[in-house]
Parts: sequence; C-alpha cells; structure tokens
Amino acid sequence: MELRNIAIIAHVDHGKTTLVDELLKQSGAFRDNQAVAERAMDSNDIERERGITILAKCTSLEWAGKRINIVDTPGHADFGGEVERILSMVDGVVLLVDAAEGPMPQTKFVTSKALALGLRPIVVLNKVDKPDAEPDRALNEVFDLFANLGADDDQLDFPVLYASGRSGWADAQLDGPRKDLSALYDLVLKHVPQPKQLSRRDEPFLMLATTLSADPFIGRILTGRVEAGTLKAGETIKALSRDGEKIEQFRVSKVLAFRGLSQTPIDVAEAGDIVTLAGMSKATVADTLCALEIETALPAQPIDPPTISVTFGINDSPLAGKDGNKVQSRVIRERLMKEAEINVAIKVTDTPGGDAFEVAGRGELQMGVLIENMRREGFELSISRPRVLFREVDGQKLEPIEEVTIDVDDEYTGPVIEKLTGPRKGDLVEMKPAGAGKTRIIAHVPSRGLIGYHGQFMTDTRGTGVLNRVFHDWAPHKGPIEGRRQGVLISMESGTSVAYAMWKLEDRGHFFIGVQEPVYTGMIIGEHNRDNDLEVNPLKGKQLTNVRASGTDEAVRLTTPVKLSLEQAIAYIDDDELVEVTPKSVRMRKRYLDPHERKRQSRAS
Repeated sequence: MELRNIAIIAHVDHGKTTLVDELLKQSGAFRDNQAVAERAMDSNDIERERGITILAKCTSLEWAGKRINIVDTPGHADFGGEVERILSMVDGVVLLVDAAEGPMPQTKFVTSKALALGLRPIVVLNKVDKPDAEPDRALNEVFDLFANLGADDDQLDFPVLYASGRSGWADAQLDGPRKDLSALYDLVLKHVPQPKQLSRRDEPFLMLATTLSADPFIGRILTGRVEAGTLKAGETIKALSRDGEKIEQFRVSKVLAFRGLSQTPIDVAEAGDIVTLAGMSKATVADTLCALEIETALPAQPIDPPTISVTFGINDSPLAGKDGNKVQSRVIRERLMKEAEINVAIKVTDTPGGDAFEVAGRGELQMGVLIENMRREGFELSISRPRVLFREVDGQKLEPIEEVTIDVDDEYTGPVIEKLTGPRKGDLVEMKPAGAGKTRIIAHVPSRGLIGYHGQFMTDTRGTGVLNRVFHDWAPHKGPIEGRRQGVLISMESGTSVAYAMWKLEDRGHFFIGVQEPVYTGMIIGEHNRDNDLEVNPLKGKQLTNVRASGTDEAVRLTTPVKLSLEQAIAYIDDDELVEVTPKSVRMRKRYLDPHERKRQSRAS
C-alpha cells in the first residue's frame, strides 16, 4: 500500500485538531454508529478544557487505497520540544493558518524547523467563513514569513487551500463548492512524496525514537519512523545513544501501528511507516533503535535545555492533608520521577533537605499542566515562584529571551509598550496595524520579565489583549528586573473569615478569599494598596451591645474577591512566598508561617 507521512502545524486555537477530526470522519475511520468525542485527538482532560494540544499524537487514515499517517503537533511553545522531533518522521507538512489572525509565533517557530529540514508545505487558510477573515492578507503574510525564514524556490511555490475545519470542507478557490475535504486528501497524495525509506526495506532494521510514553499494561513505549529494514515482535534489537554508545539490548514485546485513533498490533513494521515499539527499559527519545550489527547512531535533534525551574515541596501548612491523600515527599518524588521518565523536557533533582524537589522545564504553562495533573490525582504540594535558568558562556552570564507577539486595541498600546520596554527590560522590534482597530506589537523580552506579567497585561488591556510568546535566543544578562510592586495582606490569625472583618479591611486592598473560608497565620488573603506587606485580622467580629437602632447598624456589602487560577497564583507570588495546591484549593502563603521567623528572615535578607 502506498504511504504518506504528514504533520499538521498550527498556532494555538487555529483549528488543527478540529480539522483532523473531520479528516478522520470523512475517510471512514469511524464506524457509522461509533460514538466519537469532539476534538477526538485531544485525549487529555486538560487538553479538552483549555483547547490546546499538549502531547504529540499520531493517527492514520486510508484514502483512495493509500494510507496517510497524520501527526497532530502541540500548538504551544512550552511543548515545542515534541514538535521539533516529530518533524523528522514526516515527508510533508500542512500549515494551518487562521484567515483572520494570520501566522502567529508558534507557526513561525515550527515552520522554521520544517523548512530547514527541506519539507515542502501545503498552506491551508482555515476559518475563511468567519466575518473577520482576510484570506488575502493572511496568504501574503505566510509568503513573507516563508521568505524571511529562508525558504527555497520549491518551498515558496506552495499550494493553497481555503477551508473551514468545523464545517468540514476545503477548496482550491475561495468561492468553491464547499462540500467536503476531498481536495485536501488529493493534494496531500499529489504534493507529499512517498517516504524515501521504502527503498531500504532489505537493509538491517533502523529507527529513531521521537516520542516516549508509558502504557499501564506493556510499560515503556517509543514511537518513531522506521528508517530501514523490517521488524517483527519477538526479535532482539539494541538501543544506541546520540553518541553511538550502547544503552541496552532488548527483545521487542510488541509492534504497534496507528489505525484511526487506536494503536493496533501488526505482524511486521516496514521501512517508512510510523510505529510504536515496546520492551525496552532504558532507551528514550533521540536514541537509535537498531539491529545488533549496526554500530552508528542516527543524527538526532538535541533535546532543548530547560529554561525555568520550580521547587515542588510537601504541603506543610496547617490545612495540610484535608483535601488530598498523597502528601508524603516519597510519593511526590515517585510521581515526579515517573513524569521525567516519559517527558524528556523535564528534569527533576533532589534538594539537600530531601522534602523538596527542583523541577526544571520549558515554561510556566508546562509546569502548570504538570501541577494541575498532580492535584487531580490527589496530591498536595507547595510550589515556589518560577526561577529562570541562566547559562554561562566564555565567562559571560546569558539569559533566555522570548519573542512576544501582542494583538491589542489601539488605545492600549501605550501602557503595554511602557511596561515591556521599561521595568521588564524588553526591546521593541516591530509595531504595525493589525486591522479592526488593533495593533500588533512584537518585542524581545527576557523570560524573567514575563513571569507574572500576564495578569498586569490583562488589566492594562481591559481583558481584550492577546499575548503569545516563544523562545527566541540567549542574550547577555540585562540586570535586575523589578518584581511585583504591591504588597500583600497576610492573615495574623487562624480560623474562618468573617464578613464584618473583611468589610472593615476593604480600604486596605482587594481580597483573594471570600467569606467563611478557612485561613491561617501567614496565609496571603489579598493584595495591599501599598508596596509593603500588611498583617490583618480577617476573623474579628462586630462588638455586640444591647442597643439596636435602624440608624446605627451598618449594612455589610463586600466586593467580589479576585480568585486566582493556578498559573496566576504561581506567577503572582514573590520569592519569599509559596502556592499551596490541593485537589480542591489553590492558596498562597508566606514561606515562613511564624510571624517572628518571618520578620527575622526579612531582616536577614
């Protein structure tokens, strides 16, 4: 059977997973009576809730007697480590671009990798049926992007389709019949070449591992494209590191291939196909799986180093153990080590005390997703403020710089530029009108300057701005960057918050908690109006007397508290503060709960 391997590249929320759903449905991959969830490729609960693809996934379908393997790639830069390796498995890419927004940072990031590998793209302008769609402008921006990324003449001569993934159609002309996706299937078969590996089926087995996962029944599994030869379950092969050193020799227990949304055992894996192997115990991503006689490893995309670090510790607050059932440091360590085993972008190290662990990763969102998964599994944790990891090259300290792309209403451009280029040490790269009364701002900002900025950004733009960020480069350290300007309101008592007390304290700032919520000494319950921390008593009730009069009793009307999400809380805290995460609650507190110890530490610092 003829074979095609393609990857779909798109920015967050440009409709990639919805389009894959329609491709599967119209190819007959599902039974007529099969119940299929919307965005079926988003198998993770958090992926469904947030509308983002976190894990790279493969699927396959048949069209006109030919098999098409499709790789759905992550759409956020924090999970870009998956994307870079995935592209080595495919022979063509479909670049999906929102006809209203045009190419965005993640599009640029992944497309540059695809063009560098020599892949010829197919451009699909999605959502052209929306009222704000501007397909001609989006197409011009795509061409400019390709030219800026150094595309050759063949890559610049790309075919274009106009589509609506949600409605299930794609056409070569904007005013086409808008019936189905047959134009996209046919273009993939015509434009994407067959794998060049097909001619190497008689050679010894050779495969590069590109994604790693774990199955509760068959254990550690690696997915990749077979570069040469064939392989049957039960055969013995070995794993080589990127340097060519032998890691292990193992017997392949299962050979699986993607058929629709499921993985099915197959008799033999052949060169050119994307398959999953089980049976190894040490081999990981970027390793070469090969026949015993092969001594040279395949060249592999190196795994990008982490850029931020967060400390995961046990929850030692007075409310510990009330919500979750996994609170011991031993259990937390086991879970983190398990995550590091299947997620190569994360590194876990023990701290000297043994009850906390340094977890390094690619970004705040990646950390937030890990913490969210753990709290849903019943863990209780205390999380530190993210810290940016630095490099030292030739005696010079370097820090990660991110490219920030912002779409904002014209009236709010002033505050946004002032905040990015002033206290956060960013450099303005480009500023241009984006249509519909909006301005697009592109800036290079240190990663340190973006920690905690999103909340300020949403305030400055009245919730209308859109901010996207992607790793740009390493640059010399830009000096100290100012942290949070406001102080916090700290509870000086333990108990349950009282409406009267909080009403009396409202002129001091705004609250993060409501009435009748448990609080304890050292817990952060709100933000102070000034730049210093203030200890307050949220438990103090009204003094009762025998006198009652209509004119003397005051009506208690409280302002609605600001409830911070997990990511907002992690970005909000300062270096001397922690986020307490339980299955039911997200609280913030001072690192030292005892007020005397807190004062002593602040004097020492």
